[in-house]
Order: sequence, then structure tokens, then C-alpha cells
Amino acid sequence: MASSSLRGSRAPPEGPTALPVRGQRSPAPPRVAGRGGSAPAAHRSRDESPLRRAAGSDARLRPPPLIGGGGSGSGGAGSGSAREGWLFKWTNYIKGYQRRWFVLSNGLLSYYRSKAEMRHTCRGTINLATANITVEDSCNFIISNGGAQTYHLKASSEVERQRWVTALELAKAKAVKMLEESGTSVSQTDKTELQNTLRTLSSKVEDLSTCNDLIAKHGTALQRSLSELETLRLPAESTEKIKQVNERATLFRITSNAMINACRDFLMLAQTHSKKWQKSLQHERDQRIRLEETLEQLAKQHNHLERAFRGATVLPASAPGTGGSAKDPCCPAKGDLSDEDDDNEFFDAPEIITMPESMGHKRTGSNISGTSSDISLDEQYKHQVEDTKKEKRTRIPYKPNYSLNLWSIMKNCIGKELSKIPMPVNFNEPLSMLQRLTEDLEYHELLDRAAKCESSLEQLCYVAAFTVSSYSTTVFRTSKPFNPLLGETFELDRLEENGYRSLCEQVSHHPPAAAHHADSKHGWTLRQEIKITSKFRGKYLSIMPLGTIHCVFHSSGNHYTWKKVTTTVHNIIVGKLWIDQSGEIEIVNHKTGDKCNLKFVPYSYFSRDVARKVTGEVTDPTGKVHFVLLGTWDEKMDCYKVTLGAGDNGAEGRQRAHEAEDSRVLLWKRNPLPKYAENMYYFSELALTLNAPESGTAPTDSRRRPDQRLMENGRWDEANAEKQRLEEKQRLSRKRREAEAARATEDGTPYDPYKPLWFERKKDPVTQELAHVYKGGYWESKEKQDWTLCPDIF
Repeated sequence: MASSSLRGSRAPPEGPTALPVRGQRSPAPPRVAGRGGSAPAAHRSRDESPLRRAAGSDARLRPPPLIGGGGSGSGGAGSGSAREGWLFKWTNYIKGYQRRWFVLSNGLLSYYRSKAEMRHTCRGTINLATANITVEDSCNFIISNGGAQTYHLKASSEVERQRWVTALELAKAKAVKMLEESGTSVSQTDKTELQNTLRTLSSKVEDLSTCNDLIAKHGTALQRSLSELETLRLPAESTEKIKQVNERATLFRITSNAMINACRDFLMLAQTHSKKWQKSLQHERDQRIRLEETLEQLAKQHNHLERAFRGATVLPASAPGTGGSAKDPCCPAKGDLSDEDDDNEFFDAPEIITMPESMGHKRTGSNISGTSSDISLDEQYKHQVEDTKKEKRTRIPYKPNYSLNLWSIMKNCIGKELSKIPMPVNFNEPLSMLQRLTEDLEYHELLDRAAKCESSLEQLCYVAAFTVSSYSTTVFRTSKPFNPLLGETFELDRLEENGYRSLCEQVSHHPPAAAHHADSKHGWTLRQEIKITSKFRGKYLSIMPLGTIHCVFHSSGNHYTWKKVTTTVHNIIVGKLWIDQSGEIEIVNHKTGDKCNLKFVPYSYFSRDVARKVTGEVTDPTGKVHFVLLGTWDEKMDCYKVTLGAGDNGAEGRQRAHEAEDSRVLLWKRNPLPKYAENMYYFSELALTLNAPESGTAPTDSRRRPDQRLMENGRWDEANAEKQRLEEKQRLSRKRREAEAARATEDGTPYDPYKPLWFERKKDPVTQELAHVYKGGYWESKEKQDWTLCPDIF
């Protein structure tokens, strides 16, 4: 889209004075009921059956009306939904409302800068099937599809606005109907159910044919018996009765013949269409196979070209780190955010990984990767702890260049929840999801500054910048983190250096959920519980974090909450991977009622806007805008103080806001990546230190996870084997808990389900949501080095 709309708790200010609409004047929406008023009569005359003509006025023998015979208005909605003309669209606080040419067609509302632009460039489109249409006042109305897109529109007059709203409502109704009808189509995954249904239908059709034969046979016999009765000499009254019965039998014969003919027609039609359906289904199967083969060939060719390019440009191994390029990264890790399958949830797929022995155990110049393979992991861990006690590490072993047949894995993942798909470590980076969650604190100084703010609105600006900053580390991070084992923890104690300490714990396995708690001596507390869901759609991977983040400032008591946006990884199969963030975040101060609405604008090839753009508004409880935020989620965020002046229609209380360059304040700017970051998974300075061994941590800490340590040291084949062992161990623990629960149910004895060690589930008094909250005890146990309660998960 050329411009993004800023959604606040109130409508945007009025723009320029509305100009006359010069577009084609559309007729008033048709009266749907009136257009179809004659349809039932026409339907009856067209579909009158021989049975009804034979039955005459006898209501008891008249079959019910045909279904759909009384329908009306379908054509009227379609014709009334097509419309085009000029409307004013809100753009931003600098330009206000801008005149745009809007076109409504096929359930989609699109807009252009001019009518001539329709031939080559569309500035934006919104699907009405999922949209909400709200009338604001005499000329203004809003169209929103639940967060991703919101159009604030203004017509030239109340009559013109009503025409547009009516046309939009009709188009929406038609689009919803079409969506429901398309939703009934049979997918490829239901082919077994479809075959069973076809077999059942065939059986029922045969039963129907048999019943038709029996009706014809018995009807003929009944008619013959009645004719024989008429020839007998009986009293006059009996003759009259037999005549009436004979008439009834004649009508029954006509009815039966009509039904037999209809059933025969149905049988022929069903048999004909059954063959067509089967042929169409087979055609779709063949098409899918050909598409899979084509995509696999493309993926192989792309992989071959990429390796050939790297082989032609890479420098000798004597100069480590110079072979990579920050502009052309090699990131083979593409996948989900979970490693388990539901039933076989800890069985990975080592047979699909082909690693030549000459490539295995490759060593780099790192001072922590030179340990030989015959030294135990415990000895390596102690050795590395000694090396990292003095200072924080600034590098890790370089990422090996292992080849992987990606398509052989991903082609079976399309449309599935990726937490159910087993993945090898080739898709990972040497950090766990708990450590990635801790990376949200990289720019903790934003919360330190927010804690010093006297104004809650200014404080909200820094909280919003902190929210955006948590995505800056993801711009090149296309590898997935290790999915934590149940009970796994991660601590980050930076109390002396930065004034905060953090603890994460994996509190649930299915669905995967992690709880996080951080305290700072500078006066703030951050806590969250995040569940990750993900879907692979063929061309891209969508990652949807679920859960609420809480930030509380101790001195003021301000309590902020917000949720994360959707992350999308593009070009999964072919092409260079890239990541985008899209959606909206609403940050709410539950004490004062202040709000900040942030919009992460999805990237578009056709947009002239900056990539990864983020816009936002900070409003007070009355909806008045005080600050406007502008920036990108991978670079920086600026803040503009809004100066309010009298608007064009100040009598109505509307005001316009202006952004002044002299009021701009730089809230946040991304730190530069370390040198040779492209060879170290694009880790930031904080990320490089997260997996460094530390003494005194809990035995469940992610730093002690052996498969993750092996992968970091470049021993990926051993890491895959170790990962399979760990997951099999956890799988057996889960089966054992399920068996104990089943026995307790049978015996009627109480059974305590799994409970996290450091967090407990409570209802949040602010959001009324059930969430895991830190209950204390971890740092006291660390001080005493008493880890007797920790489970053995590694």
C-alpha cells in the first residue's frame, strides 16, 4: 500500500474540505426483494411435473414445492455491488485526506491515485468477506479487516456515503456466500473420505434402482387385481367403492411412474457426474505430482547454482570469515519453531541428511571449538567455563557448510502445524527458544529510560520503542531455535553489569509454551508466556506467537500489556530467504488508559514506501493523539510530538495534527552486528554470549543441552544423534506420566499433573487470562547451589 492508516482509539481528524465527486454516478442499490418477486411463479411454470398435472386440485397428492423456487434477489446483489468513483482516504497527519479513485468489484475494494492508474498500478485492496464496515458520521465511514488493513474514507455528501455503504454491504454479503460455498470444496487431503463417499453413493443409487423396480412391479399387480374386482358381480355400493379405489390406484400409478422417471434421470446424472468427478480428481493428483517434481528440480538447481557461486567466490580457508558476505548470506535453516511430532513426536529423520565424512567435524579458528571428539561433553563444558569466566565471548565457531535436500522434508509439511513435524538440526541455530525469548532484553536501556519518565505518555513512547526493538534481531535470523524440552530453563544474570536478571522455563510441551520473568533494579518488571504456532504454506512460513506481555513500573504503578505480531519467512523452497513482520500491536496502560497503536506494514514489491516500516500513535483515554511514532523495525524508531491547531471544521471539535522536524526524538537505534556475523548465524553481541558456559547454573539450563553444544561446535551429525536421544528420553517420560494418570483414574486416587518448577499458573487480575507467573525460589537455590528439585532432562 502506498500509505498506511494509523488506528487510534478515535477516528482521524477531518482532512481537506470535501470536493465534488467527479466519478460516474452509480444508481441506487436495487431492492433485492422486489427484483425477485416473480421468480416463484416462473419457477413453478417452468418446473411443473407430470405428477402435479395428474393430481389436479387434490392437495393431499401434491408434492412439496421445489427447494429454491421462492428465492430472489441474487442477481440484484451482484449488479449492485459493482461500483467505482472518487472518495477521500485518510493517509497520515501530514497529508490528511487524499482524493483516490475506488473500484468495488467481485467482493474486493481497490483504490488508485487516479482513474488512469487502473491500467497499471493498484495502491491497495481489501477483501470485504472478512471486513467490518462502520459508519462514523454523515460523510465518513471505516472499513477494516480485523487489524491488517483499515481504510478511513469520506464521501462528498451523506447521500453518496449511503450509496457506497449499501453497495459495500451487498458486496460483502455476496463475498461471504461465495467464501462459504468455496469452503465446501474437497481438498486433496480428503481423497480417502471422498472415495468412501462415492462408494456409499453408488450403493445407495443401486438401492434406489431396486426400489423403483419393486414399486413398478407391485403397482402393476395392484392395478390388475382391481380390474379383476370390477368384473365381479357385487352390490351397487361396493361397485362405487371399487371405482373410487381404482381411481386412487390410477393416481398412485401415475405418481409411481413420475417418481421412477425422476429416479432414472437422477441415476443417469449421478453416474455421469461420478465419472467426471473421478476423472477430475485423478487430473488434480497428476497435476500435484508434476508440480512437486518441478519444484524439487528447481530447488536442486538453485542449490547447485548457489554452491557453485560460493565455490567460485570464496577465499582460501586460511582467512576465516572472509569468505562470507553480509549481502549474500547462506542460511540453510528453514523450518518451524518446534521439533516434535504428536504420536512419534521425538523421532527425527536422520536418513534424509547426507553429510560426507570429509565435511564433518570441521574446525575453525575459534578458541572454544578445538576440543577433540574423544573428550566428554562434561569436560568440554568445564574447560569452556574457565575460558569464559574472565570476559564475555565475542565469537562462536563458524557455521559449517553442510548440504541438505530441503525439498524432501518440506514437501510433506504444506498446510500442517510445524510443531508436529520432526526436523534435523540442519534447520537450527545453536540457541534454544528460551534464549531467543531472552533476546527481547537486548535493548533493556529503553525500559530504564521509561522508568525515569514522569509523563505516562512519554513513558509509553519508550515502551513502544522497546516493543519494536525486539524484532530487530530477526531481520537476518532465518534459522530456527531449538525447541526446549519440558522443564528446560535459561537464566541470564546481568545484575552487576546492566541491573537486571532474567529467567525462562518451558512450562508446557503440547502446545509448546515458555514463561519468562525479568526484574530490574532500575524499577521495572517484564513477564510473558508465549505459545508458538506455525504453518508452512509452500512458499512461506507463518509464525504466530500467542500470549500477552506485561511490563510494570514500580514507582508509578503503570502496567502495560501487548501481544506480538506475525512473523513470515518467505522463499522457503526457492530463492533467498527473507523475513517480514506484519500486523498491529496495541499497547495499553491499564492504570491511566493511555494507548499506543503500532502498525507493522507488510512489505510489497509495488510499494514506494520504505521496507519494514512501522507507524504508530500514542493517545490519551479520550482518544487525543499526543505523539506519532515512525521508523522501521530493523533500524530505528523516531517520535514526533503532535501540535494541535484548529481544524477546518473546528466547530465540530475536529483538529488536525502536524509533525514538526524540530520535535523529532530518536527513541531507539539498532546496534551494529559484530564483525563476521554472517558466518555466525547473524547473532548480535548479546546472542553470542547467551550459550557461553557459566558456572552455577541449574542442571536444566539450556547451556548444558548436549545436542545444542555439539551443533555450536560444528559437529552436526553427532548433534542429530544426541537430539534424537534426548527427545526419545522425554517421550518415555511423557508416556510414563500418561500411564500414571490412567492408573490413578482407574483406581480413583488423586493424581497431580505436571507442574513447572519455578512458575505457577494463575489468573491475571488485569487481563483475566490464565498465565504462568514466577513464584520465586530460583535465585535462592542458585545462591545455595541446591538443585535437588530439578528433573534430569539431559
